[in-house]
Amino acid sequence: MISRRVFLSTALAALGSGPALANAPLLTPRPQARGVSPLLPGPEGLQSILQKAGLSGEVVCAVANAHTGELLEDVSGDRGLPPASVAKVLTALYGLDTLGPAFRFNTRLLATGPVQGGVLKGDLVLVGGGDPTLDTNGLAELAAQLKAVGLRDISGRFLVWDGLLPYVRTIDPGQPDHVGYSPAVSGIALNFNQVHFEWKKAGSAWTVTMDARTDKYRPDVFTSKMAVAARGLPVYTYEDRAGVDHWTVASTALGKGGARWLPVRNPALYAGDVFQTLARAHGLALPAPKPVGSLPSGQVIAQIYSAPLPDLLQAMLKYSNNLMAEMIGMTASLQRAGRPGSLAESGQRMSAWAASTYGMRDCRLVDHSGLGEASRLTATDLVRALVASGRSGTLKPLLKPVYFHDAKGRPVKTHPVQVAAKTGTLNFVSGLGGFVTAPGGTELAFAIFSADMGARARISREERERPPGARSWNSRAKKLQERLLERWGQVYGS
Repeated sequence: MISRRVFLSTALAALGSGPALANAPLLTPRPQARGVSPLLPGPEGLQSILQKAGLSGEVVCAVANAHTGELLEDVSGDRGLPPASVAKVLTALYGLDTLGPAFRFNTRLLATGPVQGGVLKGDLVLVGGGDPTLDTNGLAELAAQLKAVGLRDISGRFLVWDGLLPYVRTIDPGQPDHVGYSPAVSGIALNFNQVHFEWKKAGSAWTVTMDARTDKYRPDVFTSKMAVAARGLPVYTYEDRAGVDHWTVASTALGKGGARWLPVRNPALYAGDVFQTLARAHGLALPAPKPVGSLPSGQVIAQIYSAPLPDLLQAMLKYSNNLMAEMIGMTASLQRAGRPGSLAESGQRMSAWAASTYGMRDCRLVDHSGLGEASRLTATDLVRALVASGRSGTLKPLLKPVYFHDAKGRPVKTHPVQVAAKTGTLNFVSGLGGFVTAPGGTELAFAIFSADMGARARISREERERPPGARSWNSRAKKLQERLLERWGQVYGS
């Protein structure tokens, strides 16, 4: 067993999930007298905050006493909007309720025949166990275990099985091909199904590398290839050729040097490619990896485990990692009712679970990460789940602190209103849900969703990474969230 906490804290911070930067307002506030305080109890103070926000589209919110469940205030609380990454709150609860806090993912190597004189008389199978935190270090540990048992050669094939979970080419097909926060998903994932692309200027040209680096290893990757093209736009192009990811990048976008993580679309071949390199370093020459549709029977000769599920969920919520959410969510669906046929089906199963467990009758999720804009969640539904989880104490310890900011944008960590929550951001979509501890100790559960779906619909696929106007809209949405939280902390605090 190897520890994965260091990888979670360093690799997640480096890779992150990346920003995806998702109508007329439902609420038509009546005119307010000039000078109405936003901290005034009652609807006038609330309306004052919404009027001053300068936010196009819709805003819905709800707040309740976290201990009694009493709904204290809401604006269109039963109106469903895209939750963005706030959906990961439900994924965390779904995973804990289904898999349990002691659950660990594992990745195995199977031998389909006996090992005689250091030679495996059969196939070697790399078996994906749905671990979203498997990294190059973990594969190196598996290779070292093979060396420790004396394996020097195999007479058969090197197979990779990733069929535990359904294959998903990209979490959200509406995203550009090159964004790392929407990789492929299957029963095996390596380095969050991202490959490291680095370039350096060499005279009038560039040298480029594609590798599966971690803090200890930097193996070159042969299942992802990059070519520099003499053009302006598009910056990237992508093509799948027989399981190999072929990229081109525009020379005018490279400058003197740089690096970024690109998504992997063929997870089984990627993991097999890297393991083949690591095994060779330990004296074991393997044939080219071959994905296999059915899991062969065999004897386990090496295996590693992930950290316990709560550690993974805390990292998933802190870094908002989409791949972790999808693999944990689909594994929970698998445990409950067998292998789901698709990511959308798994999202539907989680929605049904939320309805039966928390009474979230309007929950409509198409995935587990919140990246899909077709998902819908209401503020009052989320507050119901938060109140219930607050009573059991399962969720709040996994959430990260969310700070207010001063006039210069600096976090105010000593603010009298303390917030533990999950943020969510898409283009023209912003969400926040969690707990507020008011001065005096009163605890509140809240949810805030904002969306301008008209502005989002006007974004081309190529602009999805950094569309015009999205940054400033999301900044205003976050300022609105702070004002609402400050109001609730003062108005409903003891």
